[in-house]
Amino acid sequence: MQSFDIIVIGAGPAGSCAAYWASQQGLSVALLDKATFPRHKLCGGLFTERSRHTYQDIFGRDFDMSRAVTRTQIAFWHDNTELAVLNGIPPLHLTMRLELDNTLYKNAIAAGVNDFTGRALSELSDTTVTFRDGERLTAKIIIGADGVNSVVARTLFGKAFDTETIGFGLEIEASTDEQNPLEHPLRIDFGSAAWGYGWSFPKQHSTTVGVGGLRAPNPDMKAHFSKYLRDLGLDPDTTRFKGHHLPFGDFRKIPGRRNVLLAGDAAGLVDPITGEGIALAMKSGQLAAQAAVDALAQNAADTALARYQFSLRPIHKSLKIARMLRRIIFAPRWQVAFVATFRKSGTVRMQYMRLLAGEVEYPELGRSVLRRLPRYVLNAFRR
Repeated sequence: MQSFDIIVIGAGPAGSCAAYWASQQGLSVALLDKATFPRHKLCGGLFTERSRHTYQDIFGRDFDMSRAVTRTQIAFWHDNTELAVLNGIPPLHLTMRLELDNTLYKNAIAAGVNDFTGRALSELSDTTVTFRDGERLTAKIIIGADGVNSVVARTLFGKAFDTETIGFGLEIEASTDEQNPLEHPLRIDFGSAAWGYGWSFPKQHSTTVGVGGLRAPNPDMKAHFSKYLRDLGLDPDTTRFKGHHLPFGDFRKIPGRRNVLLAGDAAGLVDPITGEGIALAMKSGQLAAQAAVDALAQNAADTALARYQFSLRPIHKSLKIARMLRRIIFAPRWQVAFVATFRKSGTVRMQYMRLLAGEVEYPELGRSVLRRLPRYVLNAFRR
């Protein structure tokens, strides 16, 4: 039975960043994942400037953008009607998760992290993991970065997420024969699902098309997605949909227990308005690893959660504000007012773009919205 300082379960953005950061601090780290990398993962793949800066902070170098598609134009639609096409926006980078995640994983392994990917778990405790072949590993601290369906979260809390507050999305990769990514803009469609939106993200060799929103008010997400595909000129009858849960800001206030921490989607750290999760995953992985480093330096592994919670406070604060603002943007009763405001107000559009690009954070945006809220509410009542 091998022993490590830290076991990281999940080798996506949160897990690979956690493993890399802890290893760079001189700790022995085991990185686990049931998949073998590179592997495919459903995701829009939006890599914002916030993601880019986070990557630079963790790895000390820029992310290789040679295989990403960078756009400075975006189209907004609602109910199959164009609201606005914005040019000269802050850059948005579209990546394939197969390539992004593989890059992060290879960074971690190159830093000396012990590789246990491609192996499924059968048992898990606060200090021990057991593989299906019977091999066991132990560690002083475990970091669960194993996604929205987290085994670690289920072990700690009995379930990975709350079905009443979780989001859900459907997605396809449209081939170049179905839709040429060079001929179509990056596009977001408000109202394609209740409390959510649709997206069309052009990549180098395909276009990621999806619809997502809160699961509870969308009992037939497949019907929403079929309509959206038709709106884009795609045939839903010849396309196989793939679905996944989305923790739209449904974050865990207590992301773990003592020496077991949750990061990324496993902790519900996804923006409830833009749906961005990559930047928060990488950052939370770094913060979880640093909390583990600090706890072990004091020979106090059980203090890791308290340290981690404290470091997450700014992120949790932003997500709370975002959930409040989501009511203004996505609530059905406000949709008409929001769409009308978005169509007419260049300020609102630019604020949304700065948010999407990672140039503004929610506390600043919240203050801006509060200044405009009385006029917005008045206009909503008039309509």
